[in-house]
Amino acid sequence: MGKAHLKTLIFFHVCFLSMFFWNIGQAQNMASPTVGIITYIQELEERFDVKFSYIDEDLKDIAFARPEQNDLTSILSFISDHTQLKIQKLNERYYTIVKSTLIDICGRVLDNYENNTIPGATVQVMGSSVAGITDLDGSFSFRNIPRKAVIQIKHLGFKPLFIIAENLMGHKPCVPIAMAQSYQELEEVIVYKFLTSGLAKLDDGSIQLNTEDFGILPGLIEPDVLQTVQALPGIRSVDETVSDINIRGGTNDQNLILWDGIKMYQSGHFFGLISAFNPYLTEKISVIKNGTSALYGDGVSGVIDMRTKNTIENGFYGGAGLNLISGDIYGQLPIAKNLSLQFSGRRSHTDFINTPTYNTFSEKAFQDTQVQADNDFYFYDFTGKVLYDISPDQRVRVSLIKINNNLDYLETSDNGNRTNESDLDQTNLSFGGTLESDWTDNFSTEFNAYYTRYRLNALSISNNGTQRLLQNNKVLETSAKLNTFYRVSDELSWLNGYQFTETGIENITKLDQPFFESTIRGVIRAHALYSEINYVSGDQKLMAKLGGRINYFENLKTFKEFIVEPRLNLSYELLPNFRAEILGEYKSQATNQIIDLEQNFLGIEKRRWILADGTSLPITRSKQGSIGFNYDENSFYIGLEAFYKNVNGINVTTQGFQNQNQFNGEIGRYTVKGLEFLINKKNNYYSAWLSYTYNLNDYTFETLVPPNFPNNLDIRHAITLAANYNYRDFKIGIGINYRSGKSFTEPDATNPINTSVFPNEINYQEPNSSRLPEYFRADASAIYNFNLGNTFRASCGLSILNLTNRKNTLNTYYRLNTNNEIETVQRVSLGVTPNASFRVRF
Repeated sequence: MGKAHLKTLIFFHVCFLSMFFWNIGQAQNMASPTVGIITYIQELEERFDVKFSYIDEDLKDIAFARPEQNDLTSILSFISDHTQLKIQKLNERYYTIVKSTLIDICGRVLDNYENNTIPGATVQVMGSSVAGITDLDGSFSFRNIPRKAVIQIKHLGFKPLFIIAENLMGHKPCVPIAMAQSYQELEEVIVYKFLTSGLAKLDDGSIQLNTEDFGILPGLIEPDVLQTVQALPGIRSVDETVSDINIRGGTNDQNLILWDGIKMYQSGHFFGLISAFNPYLTEKISVIKNGTSALYGDGVSGVIDMRTKNTIENGFYGGAGLNLISGDIYGQLPIAKNLSLQFSGRRSHTDFINTPTYNTFSEKAFQDTQVQADNDFYFYDFTGKVLYDISPDQRVRVSLIKINNNLDYLETSDNGNRTNESDLDQTNLSFGGTLESDWTDNFSTEFNAYYTRYRLNALSISNNGTQRLLQNNKVLETSAKLNTFYRVSDELSWLNGYQFTETGIENITKLDQPFFESTIRGVIRAHALYSEINYVSGDQKLMAKLGGRINYFENLKTFKEFIVEPRLNLSYELLPNFRAEILGEYKSQATNQIIDLEQNFLGIEKRRWILADGTSLPITRSKQGSIGFNYDENSFYIGLEAFYKNVNGINVTTQGFQNQNQFNGEIGRYTVKGLEFLINKKNNYYSAWLSYTYNLNDYTFETLVPPNFPNNLDIRHAITLAANYNYRDFKIGIGINYRSGKSFTEPDATNPINTSVFPNEINYQEPNSSRLPEYFRADASAIYNFNLGNTFRASCGLSILNLTNRKNTLNTYYRLNTNNEIETVQRVSLGVTPNASFRVRF
């Protein structure tokens, strides 16, 4: 190697090393750590021969990057800008430094995953009215904010973030703030639109109704909760009421009806023709026919779980409406950022306005009497709910509901010689509370407690005041429940819980001629431990719930009993868009309703709650299994489900017999074998569907002759054909319902009256050996939505039930009159029933 070449190589090495160490020095200067304000002030005192007066406690935690300025004035201005400290010059040598109480802040909100800006996030200074939203760049700024104020940042899809104000001051550009995305495990929806918008079928076989997104169904202009569920296959009301809903051939008292976690013992107004629950604050309704979660006890036939809105909104919203039966109002009022109040109220105007709808309802309710009658009837209900967020991880909800029906009824015979007077007061008052707590990302708890009181007072004064009949039914129930939820992994979660319920029921009957008096009281306490494993495979093909309840019932007078209830819910995607379901459950309940004779109390209100006593009425138990197949591809759905249900421990007094068995008090069971089919074609504008239900519903009472015969609710065939159409703000629905007639018992044709006993009795044929005529009804409804200015959204609705005015026979029974002759009593359906509504929302 030549000397020239060596010198050249050494030169390049020296240049390279010089540049390397120069860059390191520059990088060190650029990456120099921040300096504490007290340390830097001491440097300034030595450097510029000045003195600063300050309180160490105020400045000890403040740090900043060293300023590049060289003169004292510029340095002090830099410090003031970046720390928002007040620096005051006293003379040429002395300065004071004071920590300001109000500061200016700014921030830039980012997604911590993709590092994207988040516009539209809500930024709130806690404890004040200062608030704003981030701009398109995700930035926000506030002036004169308390230094220690807590800044809350919220955005849909992200976890709420809290930060101290002084951490956001004095930075240019603004401080970047990363928000963590909020991941919430949601139930997979198989059918996003089921019959109409707002109805969805979930992967566990349940049906969910969202009233806010509800479209339209034939005959309905409002999302009446208990009317809407009757549009589903397998759910009917044989007497056209919402207080007598039959799920897969069961009686209404075998349904568990919950409102905000509170068991409801009254569900209807106007003798069951109108739902008692305001639909406009009821956010979500779950309907479960089988495969019930271990969360639920009671309700051997089905569950209807209603939940009101559960989130705090920033502004006030609400609405009001009027139809031909009642008027209502509802809303949510924000009190603070973490506190709001919900309310709703409804009252009928039936006691001072007679509308066509009210007249049709009255004809159905009082059709048993053939005499002139005057009635004064009204109902009301109201609800209230307090929503309070203690913190983002703990929430308190307190709910209240009051339901009331009042009736004064006066009937006078055609010749004016006899007057009967009746009074009815039916009320339900319930309140409860829930504490929801998120302890970690994977573990949460929910504590719920409630108190409910139901009361029925019925007074009948007949024969010009010579006979008085008083009937009183009261239910008092308290309950407490604790649920724990643990997310083991993305696929597996575990539910555990305990529930205690105490139910007391009182029945009083007083009759003065002939004298009779009866008072029956009882209390049952129930303890339940339950557990459930939930599994969803990573590819979403398999969903499984496996769990059960261990119940301990204790009647304080008569019995103690353990009952184990396993639950199973499986769903698997066999092929794309094609899923199979296997559901099964064991359930039990300790409360039932006895049904008095139709002629008692004018046939108006004849159901009274009673408790199981272990002898004349055991705890009612059910077991049910089903297998189903669902195909859903875009706009086309087809579903088929076969089921078997057995309910044991029923008493004839709870079944509404109106024949030779109505007084016997036998214990038996019923078995239902059925098939449910639904085909639904839908798109964004229309939905059309056809449903068919087959039920074979039979009683077994071993001591009766014959021991096996059709159930009082045996409806073999039911078909619904319906469609709705939406075009912009206009919605229309039309449909027809057909079902075969229910079974009933006729008197013996050759020997109808048994005159060998006193009083005489009717001789009947075999129980439920006859059938009522077929039932057919066509319904239609229409709704038009429009704006009233920039604030109000309004709608007008019109519906017609029973377009053809067909008189369907709902029930037939027989009784002996005063001349010892058999009278045939028939209860018929509603005639043509129009209704109209006007609503506003804001």
